Amino acid sequence: MVLEIIGARYLAKDFGGSFYVWTSQIGVILIALALGYAIGGWLADRFQKAAFLSWLLIPTGLLVFLIPVYAPRLVEAIVMRHPPDEDIPMIWQKLDPAIGSALIFLLPCFVLATLGPYMIRLSTRHVSHVGRVSGLIYAASTVGSILGVFISGYVLIDQMKLSTIFQATGGLVAALGGMTLLMDRWMKDEEATREGGGAD
Repeated sequence: MVLEIIGARYLAKDFGGSFYVWTSQIGVILIALALGYAIGGWLADRFQKAAFLSWLLIPTGLLVFLIPVYAPRLVEAIVMRHPPDEDIPMIWQKLDPAIGSALIFLLPCFVLATLGPYMIRLSTRHVSHVGRVSGLIYAASTVGSILGVFISGYVLIDQMKLSTIFQATGGLVAALGGMTLLMDRWMKDEEATREGGGAD
């Protein structure tokens, strides 16, 4: 949600604050979520290790951190391909923000969307608990999204530069990737503790 809200504000600098910018950003994020959920479930069944997520999250964190470096060139290329002395056709007024959003935000949001189904797969040890585990994980994800929306809109935009917000978000994503390297050992120790308690 931080990337969605701050991303729309970022795109508005060059594409304006029109309805098309918000439509493009929301639509691109929804595409990223749909793809991430589907691929995340497939990856979870294939690898079944939390440490695998570090291969996704650490590069993604770096990518988000560097948005202030590479994104201006991408947006400039989209805007400057139109002749400066001609009106931009309506179709491109609608599609240019979507292209910019996709080039900058589709990949990182796709990777972050893989976390939900992946964590459900790792956290579910018995089929009878799938509903409870998936409900808790998606509830926690939604609470995080709610906080992301309000913190982004009411706090971060007022207190920080957009480039700083991207860098902080990228750092957090990379740190999360580092944490996944420790999760397998933690989950194995927890499972061993439960089995030991059951044996007693």
